[in-house]
Amino acid sequence: MNEIVVHFPVRMDSGEVEVFTGYRVQHNNTLGPFKGGLRFHPDLSIDEVRALATWMTWKCALAGIPFGGAKGGIQIDPAKYSRAELERVTRRFTFALGDAIGPEYDIPAPDVNTNAQIMAWILDTYWSTMPAHDRQRCMHVVTGKPIESGGCPGREKATAQGLVFCVERWAEDHALDLGKASAIVQGFGNVGSWAARLLAAKGTRIVAVEDAGGAIAAADGIDPEALADHARREGTVKGFPGTRPVTHEEFLSTAADIFVPAAMESQITGETAPLLRVRLVAEGANGPTDPAGDELLRDLGIDVLPDILCNAGGVIVGYFEWLQNKRSESWDLDEVDAKLKKKILAAYRQVEQTSRERGGLDRRTAAYIVALSHLQAVYRERGIFP
Repeated sequence: MNEIVVHFPVRMDSGEVEVFTGYRVQHNNTLGPFKGGLRFHPDLSIDEVRALATWMTWKCALAGIPFGGAKGGIQIDPAKYSRAELERVTRRFTFALGDAIGPEYDIPAPDVNTNAQIMAWILDTYWSTMPAHDRQRCMHVVTGKPIESGGCPGREKATAQGLVFCVERWAEDHALDLGKASAIVQGFGNVGSWAARLLAAKGTRIVAVEDAGGAIAAADGIDPEALADHARREGTVKGFPGTRPVTHEEFLSTAADIFVPAAMESQITGETAPLLRVRLVAEGANGPTDPAGDELLRDLGIDVLPDILCNAGGVIVGYFEWLQNKRSESWDLDEVDAKLKKKILAAYRQVEQTSRERGGLDRRTAAYIVALSHLQAVYRERGIFP
């Protein structure tokens, strides 16, 4: 529906001025306000944001929550900037977006290289543009905020928690004991690290992990809690004691029951899919599998829990945070997790049912059918003005 591109200047710690480019693509708001994350990445492009915004539309429709799809971000490598510089960049970007965002219109959230602190800066900047008597009514302009600033318990782990709920149900359906299973995880940021921790809590051995700094493996399993501490200190999983370094190809070739791609797009391709030796791909990232890779996974008999289902936990709990802010309510973690499980497994059942009814259709296509059918029904009912 709308594409916003902004160029804005920010003064660096050195006193020099740097100009940044930011994006916000609002794909569709038929079901409700635009909703989607903001990512900070040096390779971010308008085409990537368009694709991500589209996925958000399908994801919200599949999950049955009253949001439309949006996405955005800034072309920036946050590792090269100080905390003070990132704060100024974030605030200036928020100001540049102006009324393109709003609590009942377009609600940003964290994504790659952004977090609760970034959301708090956006909230504070947006508040500063509002009349004093309207500010408390704008708490839900962003989700994924710190708990103290109106955030929701469980939001940090929400995407991974939803993924694990789906994996649990798949494991039940396929007679896989997660207590005896193994997994490999690509990406060890928010989604990957939490997925590893939550799977390990079920007894699953994490036998290999890869991030931007390299890949590691350990046949006896890797402690994801200790690895998370190491990654925070060192900035990478590489060099974690008790593991051996492996190449990207060796990582993908590691035998396991479950593969969780939780990094960037297009990691499973026509070239890399044949390397996989797993039973299930649970897509924690958006678009980790390209069309050629998807076709090969079907040919190889590897099951896929598609991204718009498997990683919908983030936007579902974002919706819960939005609701709590609107109602001035506060839910505890047990309530959030219970509501998340109910929502995401309802979507899971819809996808499985559609797959069966269509003669064993792959889950990705089935998920798109469920999402698009929901949108189609709304368009038919409302018609076109005038």
